[in-house]
Amino acid sequence: MADYIYLLENRLSHAQQKAVGALRTIARESDATIFLTGGAVRDLTAGASVRDLDLTIQGDLSKIRKGLGAAGFEIVGENAPAHQLFLTYSGGVRLELSSAVAVSWPKPGKPKYEPGSLIDDLRGRDFTANAMAISLNEGSYGLLMDPLNGVADIENRELRLVSNYGFIEEPSRLIRAARLMSRLGWQLEEKTRQRYETAKEEGYISALSAWNKGYELEEIFHEEDPVRVLRALETEGWMQHLFPALQSAKVNTTSLSDLYTRQGELQIQGVLGHIAAIAFPLVTGKMSSGDVASLKKLVARQGFVREIEALDARVKDFAAKLSAKEAATPSAAWKLLHATEPDLVLATYFSSKSAPVQARLKTFLTESPNARQRIPYQLLTEMRITPDLPGYNELLDKLFFELMDGRLATPEEMKAFLEPYSPPAPPPPPNLRRARARKEPKGRGKKKAAELDIDGSDFEGMPLTVAAEEELAGLETGLTEEGDLTGPDRGPEPTEEEPIEKVAPLPTKAAKDKKAAKVVAEKKSPAAAPAKTAPAAKPVVAAKPAAPAKKAVPPAKAPAPVKAAIPAKKVAAKPVAPAKKAPAKVVAKTVAAKPVKKVAAKPVKKAAPVKKAPAKPVKKVVAAKPVKAVAKKVVAVKKAPAKVVKKAVPVKAVKKAAPAKKVVAKPAKKAPAKKSRR
Repeated sequence: MADYIYLLENRLSHAQQKAVGALRTIARESDATIFLTGGAVRDLTAGASVRDLDLTIQGDLSKIRKGLGAAGFEIVGENAPAHQLFLTYSGGVRLELSSAVAVSWPKPGKPKYEPGSLIDDLRGRDFTANAMAISLNEGSYGLLMDPLNGVADIENRELRLVSNYGFIEEPSRLIRAARLMSRLGWQLEEKTRQRYETAKEEGYISALSAWNKGYELEEIFHEEDPVRVLRALETEGWMQHLFPALQSAKVNTTSLSDLYTRQGELQIQGVLGHIAAIAFPLVTGKMSSGDVASLKKLVARQGFVREIEALDARVKDFAAKLSAKEAATPSAAWKLLHATEPDLVLATYFSSKSAPVQARLKTFLTESPNARQRIPYQLLTEMRITPDLPGYNELLDKLFFELMDGRLATPEEMKAFLEPYSPPAPPPPPNLRRARARKEPKGRGKKKAAELDIDGSDFEGMPLTVAAEEELAGLETGLTEEGDLTGPDRGPEPTEEEPIEKVAPLPTKAAKDKKAAKVVAEKKSPAAAPAKTAPAAKPVVAAKPAAPAKKAVPPAKAPAPVKAAIPAKKVAAKPVAPAKKAPAKVVAKTVAAKPVKKVAAKPVKKAAPVKKAPAKPVKKVVAAKPVKAVAKKVVAVKKAPAKVVKKAVPVKAVKKAAPAKKVVAKPAKKAPAKKSRR
């Protein structure tokens, strides 16, 4: 349904849509229902151009007939027994309006018509491709009715008889089949082809009625290519039954070819003229005047004959209008040509010999259309003239005509012309984003903010950090809020590491210190068994620069190691002066205070290395060495002094120091395992 609504709105010409709309209004006012039927539905479905419109109503045709004249329709023919009217509408639209009937054939070629439903009407037609209807009524607009599956035959490009006796009942269908095959390029369905050949052999064409003969003769001239259809009918032998004097050999093919060319040029500019009345004298160009007169008498719709005879006079009148001063400008000629009947424009372009007329027609076809390409769509957008504004299309037409006449040659002139149509600039959009309150730091973050001066008063003139720059960029784009990247929860800003100054190692004592440290570590390994990380060899390697601290060994003879621990601070601080990252406070807390107290209370028992030292000479007294090693390691390992200090302290002392417990347990575990395996 939606597909056919689209086809009705896009595949019909503007004039055809107006004609359909007018008939819908008349049918609604007459309490009748109206449908698009026949060849129009076939052409819409097949994708071909719609040549003429066939419409069927369910209701009283006489009521509708009364309103046709007032709506702009002209009746050019009538088939009273079949309840058919043949109409024309402004714009060159041809229509067939009929009432729904149920038809029967008591004798071949003599139908009997009775009022019926739409389905009855469709079942009485010639071929299934023509037995379809589209509703044009409110509530069912665009609904397709196809009781005989004509869509399938259209897809197969086949003509199938509705009735098995179709060629017997109505012999004109033989001629219609040949004409449609020539125009559409379709084939007859297999059984239909057999019946077609049988009808030719049996001579069913002899029952052709006079009215149908005149109708089929006229349809030849309404074809897009009359000569091709004429030759097809001659091949099938049907012209002998229609009008033997009408032959393809008597056609003025040169003039007819010129007519086709001019018709195509006008169609490009939207002038869709029919060639029927113009082509009639060309197709019958070599026939005698008597044969032409006889042919005109046979035509079923005499309105077509009147159109042929009045064509020359109409061309002269229109040529005079086109060459007058009123149509001197290209825009005036354009408007006149589009307001005139397309058939008359085509006839004038083909047959007029006036030089001014031909010159203006050439301008209309070649120069005037180029003005549309010069429409400044970019300037229209800059001036806020968009398609959603009312009257946009009318403004484009005005601009098109001004450009056509050469009145707008520069961009300044175009801008001045468009200025009155430019709407005012819209007000800036209100800022609906509400500023959020500044997040105040809490707890430790508040103290840290006070120390670092979060407001930035102490850092004026200093470069912004990376986090601060990213937060400022995010605030501008609305992706972040204040404090998301520089708030207290984000942690401190990373600082650059200062390079460590290298200290020249001493020549011989360093090796001895390594051995002494290894011995001490081996002796400590039974007590440090629970720990699992950080090998003991690494602290010893880092302690190389602190070798001068060994001078404190002789005074270590005293039983208390406290005195030896105090000078260790001074000895360690002097050689490693550049290492400022390891604060002195941390060293004092871990080395000086806690280990001294515990050793003073229990001098030998708690310090596992000291227990083994008194049994041996002074060389093996290690009590002072752990303290010295602590001083060395604390100073050497600049980034994590606490880890190194706690390796030198006995295990029990580390357990009481809660903050350093986890750090000490990890480095002490791998040392005994590796060294014990060695």
